[in-house]
Amino acid sequence: MTTELTWLGHGSWAIKVGDHSILLDPFLNDSPTAPVKADAVEADYILVSHGHFDHVADVAAIANRTGATVLAAFEISTWFESQHAVKNTVGMNLGGGIDLPFGRVMMTVAHHSSQLPDGTYGGNPGGFVLTLADATIYFACDTALFSDMRLIGDRGIDLAVVPIGDLFTMGPADSIEAIKLIRPRRVAPAHYNTWPPIEQDAGKWAEQVRANTDAEPIVVAPGDKITL
Repeated sequence: MTTELTWLGHGSWAIKVGDHSILLDPFLNDSPTAPVKADAVEADYILVSHGHFDHVADVAAIANRTGATVLAAFEISTWFESQHAVKNTVGMNLGGGIDLPFGRVMMTVAHHSSQLPDGTYGGNPGGFVLTLADATIYFACDTALFSDMRLIGDRGIDLAVVPIGDLFTMGPADSIEAIKLIRPRRVAPAHYNTWPPIEQDAGKWAEQVRANTDAEPIVVAPGDKITL
C-alpha cells in the first residue's frame, strides 16, 4: 500500500495508507497555518499525542462527523467519551500498541506535559510509531530530546517527524541530536512557524541535518505531501 503524508501545519498530519485515512493531532480551525478546516478532512482513525489545545481542538468534531476511532492516552480517550460524546475510542498508554487494518500503532515516550483544555489531567504525553507494510514512521510529537530515542531508532525508521520550534519542544539544535539517535532514512520538521515564539528557519535546519546526520531532510509547506 502506498503511504502519503500531508502536513496540515503545526503538529497536525494527515496520513493516507491505501484506503485508510489517519489524522494526527488535528488543530485546524484555529491554526493560522492550517491549509484546511476541520469540516473538510476525512478520517477513519485519529491519533492524539497529548491533551494540549493545539493538539485536541478539532478531534471531537471530526470524530463525531466521520465516526473515526480516536486513539489516545486512556485519560484523554475517556475525556472525549464523557465530555464530547465521542463513540469510538481506544485508550492506550506508553509502550502499548494495537494492530489496525492499516498497520500497527505503538505509543512511545515523549517528555512534555498533557493537561486538557478544561484543566482535566491528560495522562502521559506520547509519540507514535506506525509500522506499515511499506515503511515505519516515527512521530516524536511534542517532546524534549531524550536518550531512549536510540531504542526507537533501533526499529528501523524510514521517516521521522520531529519538532523544531523550541520554547515548548526541542529546538533545532536538540533535534539534530535526536536525529543522530533515531537514525531515520528521512526526517521532516514540525511544530514550528505557527506563531512568532516558535518561528524557525527550516532551510537552515535542513542544512544542519545534511551536515551532521545521514538522514535526508524533507521540508514541506502546510498542505504539501510526502510519499513513501
